[in-house]
Amino acid sequence: MDNEGPSRTALVTAYARAYHQIVDQPRILTDPLAARLLGVTVDELTESGRPAADSSDSGVGILRLGVGDRPRRLFFAARARFAEDRVAEAAAAGVRQVVILGAGLDTFAYRNPHPGLRVFEVDHPATQAWKHQRLAASGINLPEQLTFVPVDFETDTLATRLAAAGFSRTDPAVFVWLGVVFYLTPDAARTTLEYIARQSEPVEVIFDYLQPGDTDEERAQMQARAKLGTAVGEPWFSYFTPDDIAAQLRALGFTDVEDHSAADLIAGYLDEAAEFEGEPPQALRPVRILRASRGEIAR
Repeated sequence: MDNEGPSRTALVTAYARAYHQIVDQPRILTDPLAARLLGVTVDELTESGRPAADSSDSGVGILRLGVGDRPRRLFFAARARFAEDRVAEAAAAGVRQVVILGAGLDTFAYRNPHPGLRVFEVDHPATQAWKHQRLAASGINLPEQLTFVPVDFETDTLATRLAAAGFSRTDPAVFVWLGVVFYLTPDAARTTLEYIARQSEPVEVIFDYLQPGDTDEERAQMQARAKLGTAVGEPWFSYFTPDDIAAQLRALGFTDVEDHSAADLIAGYLDEAAEFEGEPPQALRPVRILRASRGEIAR
């Protein structure tokens, strides 16, 4: 990733959430801080959603894919809503810690409606430094219950940095891990899941992942998308089938696994039962999101 600021994918996700606020009805996720944090106007957001005139710029191409493509934009909104709904249920049951891994430009901590819920934002130091600048420039206050946890995985470990930030391993927690797993090797993803699994019960993790393509067409589409990521220094490294990732989670002690396709997740939040008639859009077919828990969080 860019050591001078946020990753390209962190920016894409933030732009997509902001654009969702002005163009999509019904709205899946209400996030009044997304555009403010970015410091962009409605006109600038609208421009970011238009097809790129020159697709040779990989950075522009990724931004337009994330913002202007409605299915992908709706998934970014839906996965955040899914995670925030689960955090709300956990907070109502008494959980007082949530860790957002790869927080990027997420705004949940600044909209957190749950008294006593402490939020730990974990991310690369460069992304967090840029976010600090944007928060100050936009006048968004830092909540008392927020703790930034800068982690450079080349030199730090998640366990060490979270412990230094005051995170309790003996209290229940929810881990939100969105838009990250496919950029990790399978071994690195498993190491993080092992860490989460050792948390005191009840513990829950929510993350999205990519499954391998089933057809030549799907594999070609995924290769084209992965090529864009590689061009901006953010290649994909891991893919899992639903059965494989469920087996890994159960081997780690997670007893309840809830897994959704991207299209089903989106449809579940919209008033119209069928957002996508027939086959889901190509871009969404490999994308899935799951929630896994060990110990029972009241639902």
